[in-house]
Amino acid sequence: MATYLMFGEYSIGSAGKISAERTEKAKAVIEGLGGKLKGGYALLGEKDLVLIVEFPGTEQAMKASAKLSTLLGISFTTAPAVTVEEFDKLMAGA
Repeated sequence: MATYLMFGEYSIGSAGKISAERTEKAKAVIEGLGGKLKGGYALLGEKDLVLIVEFPGTEQAMKASAKLSTLLGISFTTAPAVTVEEFDKLMAGA
């Protein structure tokens, strides 16, 4: 499983619909695509939300991003992430 960070930005319409029920719907979308929600945080600043998720691959991450945007009215920017230790190994021969 690969780790992805999903940064979300609420629209004016979606901000008024924040609820625990909506969070559960989002979790179901992620799990339905073979993923796992590792954590989620509300943010102050340029982005409103970050989800830390694991997916089998990029295809599932892209589908989740699109489905969550449609379902929640939140636009997502999704990026793959590796631990610093993994990064060090990848860069060892660069």
